Amino acid sequence: MTNTVFINKHADLVEQCKRGESKAQYELYKHYSKAMFSVCMRILNHVGEAEDVLQESFIDAFAKIGDFRQQATFGVWLKQIVVNKAINHLRSRKVELVNIDDYSSGGEEYELADYTENDSYNEEHTKLEVERIRRAMEQLPEGFRVVLSLYLFEGYDHEEIGNILGINETTSRTQYMRAKKRLLEIIGRQMF
Repeated sequence: MTNTVFINKHADLVEQCKRGESKAQYELYKHYSKAMFSVCMRILNHVGEAEDVLQESFIDAFAKIGDFRQQATFGVWLKQIVVNKAINHLRSRKVELVNIDDYSSGGEEYELADYTENDSYNEEHTKLEVERIRRAMEQLPEGFRVVLSLYLFEGYDHEEIGNILGINETTSRTQYMRAKKRLLEIIGRQMF
């Protein structure tokens, strides 16, 4: 039986931030800003708004760093702030989840990729596939994109998504399933 040891490799920087040291704040910003910007983009899908939310999130995090108890890593704590800020920003835009009936279709289902064990794809092909999926996600209605992003990329379960978005768990599950279906339809159209 192995013991799991929790190590927060940025504990010293966090302690320096608690003392108001701006150099430590800058180091944490440098380390986390790219990943947190990606979180913002997946939720907001708008560069300017994502940059604004990112900056507001870091400002809030540093203002509230005295409340950080290191029960999780700084990155996990910061990500929660970023996700909450991005969701609140969406709410301020009065974004509503779309009616799932508007996007149901009787069309074909498409697979993202049909690889066999013997197929070997190079890194360039993988980059192209990722870019194709990213472009397809940009075309999803905002409600679909948000639920899909929170579930797939941010690791929230449907109960948590429901709490964050103010919807019930069943609605989150349905939005997720419809988002996947719609995403596959969009990707299928891109292929032809």
